[in-house]
Amino acid sequence: MNKEAVVKKVRIIMILVAVTCFIIFPPWSIAWAWIQPLPETVQEQVDAATDHGLDGIIVYIDQAGNEPESYAAGWSDREQEILMSPDNLFRIASISKLYIAAAAVKLVAADSLSLDKTLAEYLPELENRIEFADQITLRMMIQHRSGIMNFTDSPNMEWGKTYENPDEHLQLILDEPAAFEPGSNYGYSNTNYLLLGKIMDRVLGYSHHHFIQDEILTPLALTDTYYWFSEVENPDRLSNGYIVGYDGNDVIELDHITPGGNMIATAEDVGIFLRAMVDGTLFSEKEQVLYSWVYVFEHTGLVPGYQSWATYSQELDAIVVQFVNTSVGYSWGISNIIHNRIFEILEERRQ
Repeated sequence: MNKEAVVKKVRIIMILVAVTCFIIFPPWSIAWAWIQPLPETVQEQVDAATDHGLDGIIVYIDQAGNEPESYAAGWSDREQEILMSPDNLFRIASISKLYIAAAAVKLVAADSLSLDKTLAEYLPELENRIEFADQITLRMMIQHRSGIMNFTDSPNMEWGKTYENPDEHLQLILDEPAAFEPGSNYGYSNTNYLLLGKIMDRVLGYSHHHFIQDEILTPLALTDTYYWFSEVENPDRLSNGYIVGYDGNDVIELDHITPGGNMIATAEDVGIFLRAMVDGTLFSEKEQVLYSWVYVFEHTGLVPGYQSWATYSQELDAIVVQFVNTSVGYSWGISNIIHNRIFEILEERRQ
C-alpha cells in the first residue's frame, strides 16, 4: 500500500476513533482488568493482557538479585499469525527522550553545553519565532518547563503522515503564543526535545544521533537499538502496531524521525540502558549528579499503534519495560493496569 493510502486511512481512523473506541472498549473493560485476581506469575499476567483486548505485549524485568526475565504474548503480526517474541523490535516513542536527556547531560558535563544558556543563544534564528526564547534555558527544555507549545497538540498535526524533516514539526508551533512563562509551570512538550536535538547538532557540528551511538549505545553494547527505522538491519523484527477500530496493518509503514519520539529497540536493550542510568554505569560521577538534578529515570511512550513503559522502582530495585502494540481507546488504561500489576507480582514474590 502506498503512503498516500496509509495517510488517508489513518486520518479517517483518527477522526472516528472516539466513537469506535466506546463501541469496542466500553469502560467495563478497564474495570475488568483491574478487579481480576492477581496472578502468581508474570507470565500469567502477560498472557491475560490479550484477554483484555491488547494485540501483543512484551515485558522485560531486571530486578536486583535475579537474572533478567523476558516475557511475550499475543501477536506481533495478527494477519500473518506471527506470535510476539521478547526480542521483537518496537517503536519506543517518547522513551527516546531519556537518551537525548542523557546525551545533553554528557555535553553539559564536558562544558560543550550549558544548562543556563537560552534557546535564543543556541538558535538565534528562532528568537522572534518562539515566545520567550531569550528566557528559555536548556534546563527548562529538558524538564518541560519552557512553556513552548507541544507540536503534537497542533490542530495541523497529521498523525498518519511520515514527516520527512523534523523542521516540518517545528513549523507547526512557530509564532504561536507560549503556554506559560518559562519556569513558572510544567507542560509536557515534544517540541522541547526537537529543539534539544537541533541544539546538539549545532554544537557538535554533526548529527547528535552519532553522539548517542558513540557515547551511549556502543559502550553499553546496545546492538538492538536504532535511532531511525532506516538503520534497522532486519525490518521483519519490528512488531506491527494496531489502532483500536482500524483493521489495517500498515501503521508499521509510518516513520517517526523527530528527536524525542523516533527510536526503535528491544525491551531488553531499553532495560539495560535504564539500569545503566540508575546504577551510574552510563555516567561519570559528575554526569550522574547532573542528570539526577535535571531529569527522570523512567518514561512512557506513545505513537500510533505502539505504547511503551520503562519504569524503575527504587523500593524493589526493579526495572520493568513493557511494550504493547495496540493504541487508542481504553488500551492505555488497560496497559497501565497490567504494568502496575506486574510490580505487585514482584512485590508479592519478594515476600
